[in-house]
Amino acid sequence: MAAIRKSLWQPRPAVEWGYFRALVYLVDQIEGMVHPGSDPGAVVKLLRQVFDAPWLRRYAEETARRMITHLLTDTGRTWREAARHSSQGRAIYVLLQREMHGPVGAAVAAMVEENARLIRTLPLDIAQTVTDYVAREQQKGRRAADIAADLRRIFPERSRASAQLIARTEVSKATTALTRARSEELGIGWYEWITSEDARVRDSHRLMDRVLVAWDDPPRPEALLPPAQRPKVIPGPYHAGNIYNCRCFPAPLIDATRLKWPHKVYTGGRIVTLTLSEFRRLAA
Repeated sequence: MAAIRKSLWQPRPAVEWGYFRALVYLVDQIEGMVHPGSDPGAVVKLLRQVFDAPWLRRYAEETARRMITHLLTDTGRTWREAARHSSQGRAIYVLLQREMHGPVGAAVAAMVEENARLIRTLPLDIAQTVTDYVAREQQKGRRAADIAADLRRIFPERSRASAQLIARTEVSKATTALTRARSEELGIGWYEWITSEDARVRDSHRLMDRVLVAWDDPPRPEALLPPAQRPKVIPGPYHAGNIYNCRCFPAPLIDATRLKWPHKVYTGGRIVTLTLSEFRRLAA
């Protein structure tokens, strides 16, 4: 049953891949504007001009809306599948029919706006990367021509890395935001934190795997690590999928009886193991 639940709620890669390709296309367009012989100062000036260009604003809004719409449709299928096996099936179907007029619609609008803003900042991020690199290399006494040659190589590498980070992080955050909005509209206050269960999972997130979390009490996974393993700066509380490069996702607790009990639960800043009756008292 765990494997079925994981495949049901795990985000499909098609949305992230499509978003990444749209961002790479934008980066390619920007690269095409840069003359091969341009000095770093001219490159930075061009990138800052691109940020204010009307065509970029339109492209950013269209790309963001397409990604969120695709995600809304994709996750809607997941909820309809969940409805087939839930006592809340009717309520879920009703929610999906009218959701754009409530909290989900508000969440969608906010996500489109935020992603459009992030897309528009790509040229500025690249400009800052160029500026920082030039400053470091000039301090080493390198010639401007050599630095410019480096930038022609580094520019596409860094740009695509930024695009990949945005695509992965923002699709994951949007998935979690939609899941939360739908859950809270249905009165579902808890979810199960699921990791991608591979070697790249953060140690802190591995601790959270299959742990029940309340939407109104996000954990601080890094604070749960042994003192020697904690990072110097511990991020604030966040939900599954809501931090950079995170591939975890929330599985809404639609029916607690379908889990195996006792089960791990995050509460009071720590992970405990509770029976179903103990959990119900906590969640009441």
